[in-house]
Amino acid sequence: MATCGRGCVPAVRFCQRLNRLKTLDDDLMVTSMKRCLTMVDLALLGVGGMVGSGLYVLTGTVAKDTAGPAVVLSFLIAGIASLMAALCYAEFGARVPRTGSAYMFTYVSCGEIWAFLIGWNVVLEYMIGGAAVARAWSGYLDSMFNHTIQNYTENHIMKWNVPYIAHYPDLLAAGILVVATIFITFGVRVSSWLNHIFSAISLVVILFILVFGFVLADPVNWSQKEGGFAPFGVNGVMAGTATCFYAFVGFDVIAASSEEAKNPQRAIPMATAISLGMAATAYILVSTVLTLMVPWHSLDPNSALSDAFFRRGYSWAGYIVAVGSICAMNTVLLSNLFSLPRIVYAMAEDGLFFSFFAKVNPVTKVPVNAILVFGLLMAVMALIFDLEALVQFLSIGTLLAYTFVAASVIVLRFQPEKEKTSSKANFTMSPNSNPEPSPEVSESQIIAQDSGELKEYESFSDKLQLVEMQKTRKRSAPGALKARWEPYLGRLLGDFEPGEVVAFSVLAVMVSSVSLCAVFVFGSNQLQLPTWSFALLIVVFGSTFLLCLVIIYAHEPHVNTKTFQVPLVPFIPGASILMNVFLMLKLSPMTWIRFTIWVAAGLLVYFGYGIWHSKEGLRELQPKDMAARYVVLPSGSLVETVQSVQPNGQRDASTLHTTSSPSAEEQQAKR
Repeated sequence: MATCGRGCVPAVRFCQRLNRLKTLDDDLMVTSMKRCLTMVDLALLGVGGMVGSGLYVLTGTVAKDTAGPAVVLSFLIAGIASLMAALCYAEFGARVPRTGSAYMFTYVSCGEIWAFLIGWNVVLEYMIGGAAVARAWSGYLDSMFNHTIQNYTENHIMKWNVPYIAHYPDLLAAGILVVATIFITFGVRVSSWLNHIFSAISLVVILFILVFGFVLADPVNWSQKEGGFAPFGVNGVMAGTATCFYAFVGFDVIAASSEEAKNPQRAIPMATAISLGMAATAYILVSTVLTLMVPWHSLDPNSALSDAFFRRGYSWAGYIVAVGSICAMNTVLLSNLFSLPRIVYAMAEDGLFFSFFAKVNPVTKVPVNAILVFGLLMAVMALIFDLEALVQFLSIGTLLAYTFVAASVIVLRFQPEKEKTSSKANFTMSPNSNPEPSPEVSESQIIAQDSGELKEYESFSDKLQLVEMQKTRKRSAPGALKARWEPYLGRLLGDFEPGEVVAFSVLAVMVSSVSLCAVFVFGSNQLQLPTWSFALLIVVFGSTFLLCLVIIYAHEPHVNTKTFQVPLVPFIPGASILMNVFLMLKLSPMTWIRFTIWVAAGLLVYFGYGIWHSKEGLRELQPKDMAARYVVLPSGSLVETVQSVQPNGQRDASTLHTTSSPSAEEQQAKR
């Protein structure tokens, strides 16, 4: 056993290195960036990140192919599901106002390697998302001019015939990304004002669509004559919900901007709620107008809104819609270019990525190196990759980030308070002697009460009182079992340290979520399970999932009234985890292959560079101050003093608290 224990020590230490948590500064408002964003700025950033090409393209696609007019319900359910994830981001953004979004939140609560992998995947998602939007922007503009740009490029510049590569280099998409990257480097105020302009135009166009669209609305298009309101049934509504969920991806730009917010504790939650509410309202109303203007089965999936106005005889309105769609795509482009460099900067600032990207321009107060490098990489991707090849690789990283952020909210909510003081060694010392351990201190305990007074516990009853007081404090600490649950779960869970049961329960929630969703997605078709085994597995994994949430709820949470907190924890984050896992398992096998390859590349970067340059790792290697406790005897009374001792054993004479002690004869006389 001893040999096995010694052999396991390196493995245990290695696991501890991988799961070490980020240490936050005492003052989270101190930053090298410029805190200048207001709640309105953040809300418009969120709206710009969500209301983009999806409003003009996704509504028509889902309505025609998946849900029919019931796309309205799909957007409503997807908005509620997105709200659960957005609340988790809002709590973290207000509590930890640091750039990095999901990466930072995971680093604070789950561990280093998980945070790196989350950040690594989110970086790729932003790159692919920005390139896809630029490609869609180019294609939409080109279609307005009868594909003149595409024809000229294929005939006079270059044409390819390679799988997953575009048929021609999209110079327009690459060019718009280069121009946008240059504007982003000018600073956060320039980026914010550009977003304001494009968002304002987009919102005006949306209002025009709603007003003019309701004038042209015909209720017959929802009647049984045209197939009814829900021609694809409940399955169509839920399938549409899974697609519509991705329309709300983009609110995390608000959390990514928290280090540049003036008042993040208030602005982050408010901006998240406002932007998500505006986006959901826009999607629901526009999809209502669209399916009332023309029959749902006659929609053009590529340009549904503009085509609807063309078909009703208002071609000029179609051009207004086209302008609005281009402005909306510009806001999404700016959102991606704004968020991606800040996540890269956060990883580099923590030492997990190359330090070249951690440099902030002293004038503009933005990470210029990260903006330029990744903006150009995004332009290269838009230049050579096809839009369909880009889109099929989207979403898995974002859904994984949502899952870990929801789990992190639960872990952090029930995490016990960490001691900020360094470890102390107890010594008894007379003025002229060296510090030596003394067993006598245990017989005369000297502790500081909440009132700040010193009290000596010498009698057996006093010691029992001290033990009971310590047990009471332990029971009421965050992560400990609630008192009203003691009669039911006390024997089973009462002996664990605060936070341990919650940590294991969160892990069980993740495992049971994956198992439950895997049975739902693959049980009937791929696995071909019999009905009885399918039902049994659903009951077992579903019961395990709910039981773990109840066990977590039975523990004491942190009560924080200073910043926003997600209500109904752990049930809302648990539902968010379940939804995200379900959507991840619905993705194509090709997406999972891309994810596996990218994660493998990320592990090479982490173990080749990040783990060796991690600032948390370097902080562990630094010599720690030792605090020694002395009991001196001035005037015959016991007094506790604390003194810092250097690692080499030398003491600073200027800080040494010395008091002359009575001689042994004087003490004997007093006795």
